[in-house]
Amino acid sequence: MTDTGLNDIPTFLDVVETGSFTAAAARHRVTRSAIAKSIARTEARLGIRLFHRTTRQQTLTDEGSRYYEHCRRWLAELRDMETALRDERQGAEGRVKISAPVLFGRHCVAPVMRELLRTHPRLDVAISFSDRVVDIADEGFDLAIRIGELPDSSSLIARPIGRQRMGIYASPVYLAAHGRPTTIEEIQAHTGILYGTASDHSRWRVLDHDGQQREIRMQGRQCHDDLQVIADAAIEGDGLAWLPCWLGNPYVKTGQLDSVMDYNRVLSFDIHVIWPRSAYLPYRTRLTIEALLERIPQRMG
Repeated sequence: MTDTGLNDIPTFLDVVETGSFTAAAARHRVTRSAIAKSIARTEARLGIRLFHRTTRQQTLTDEGSRYYEHCRRWLAELRDMETALRDERQGAEGRVKISAPVLFGRHCVAPVMRELLRTHPRLDVAISFSDRVVDIADEGFDLAIRIGELPDSSSLIARPIGRQRMGIYASPVYLAAHGRPTTIEEIQAHTGILYGTASDHSRWRVLDHDGQQREIRMQGRQCHDDLQVIADAAIEGDGLAWLPCWLGNPYVKTGQLDSVMDYNRVLSFDIHVIWPRSAYLPYRTRLTIEALLERIPQRMG
């Protein structure tokens, strides 16, 4: 191993990340001279200079920067592989941090995680419920659930775990007072209970009788960023609501809501689980992803 210089790579990384030979020496509990000799061996073996040196500091050369990025990724992948091999032998252990949309996370993700924890006693799960799109890597998440179209990303991996079917609902009281709409034009003339604050959320995407996609631009006096609040308002007779079927259909069964237009006409959204791209995925994270892939569709019916 010494002949290939692999022993010197952690030293080089520490010099870059601590900012000096002296700080790296303190981290390794060796002399500054030993650190300097390690860097010199690496430069001699590669035939390049890794640092611009002055009396006060050293900065990476262009070649040193490229070498640092490669070594950093290689060492991270090596540690991930070692973790994966150990976890597979010992079983899932440690914490998985998940970001999930608020209501979907409560209804569908959290129950799956509770089932998983009952069969893996050394596994921990921390779920952050938010409709905000988080930066997975910067905010320290292992994976996230996303509903809707995903932007292109070379740093993330995505797996589809289902489709969120949507429907348009209203209470029997509201329909008795205002009439039951049967066409897109009639729906558009009704009051909508809208989601979010952006104008795009007032556009409900549906298919017309010819199978062509249409957008219904709804007007409404209520706009909420919580789907349960929207469902509650619809139950109280405040207007039409555009809801996930897993949320609206149970109220149809109890008679609190009626389906005005079901998922055969209302466009659905893809649901993905995404995570940072890595050569080796920790076993605990892979196990969590597999549980979501298998059980989320069951939770959604």
